[in-house]
Amino acid sequence: MSIGTTSTVQISQLVALLDSAFDGADWDSLLGNLQTTVAEDWEWIPDGGSRSIRDIVRHVGGSKFMYENSAFGDGSLTWDHPLVSGEAYTRDFVDAAKWLRDGHHRLREVALALTDADLTREVLMNWGDHESAYFVFSIMAHHDVYHAGEINLLRSLHHRDDRWAHERE
Repeated sequence: MSIGTTSTVQISQLVALLDSAFDGADWDSLLGNLQTTVAEDWEWIPDGGSRSIRDIVRHVGGSKFMYENSAFGDGSLTWDHPLVSGEAYTRDFVDAAKWLRDGHHRLREVALALTDADLTREVLMNWGDHESAYFVFSIMAHHDVYHAGEINLLRSLHHRDDRWAHERE
């Protein structure tokens, strides 16, 4: 790197992590797990449970908009804002995927506008604390993978087959 050049190596790595967690080719991505669901899975809730796949998607998508707006925007969004609540955007998988992509795109664009040095900058979180900009992107990647696993389990339970792939063969 030449003198005067601003480093974005860490930014590139974080964006790759965000992209992989959201829509990577592997089994653990958010959209990868959503794409294996069928319409009957969308609102199904297991006995003793309280959340459907749709509920999880609303939470994940709303968090993308909320975190981006709080940490890097004007902080005007609230959890009951229509863009964050996701009610109108999650009637089915097709609309939900578009909404999720929009939220992911916003986070991605913010990240790409930063430099590596910006990652240590403190930003405001929606719950009032300050964290590093790095924290926002890291937690959002983990968030996608965590909830992808929940979607996977709900879908598997709904179809009464939560065996590992190698056990099915």
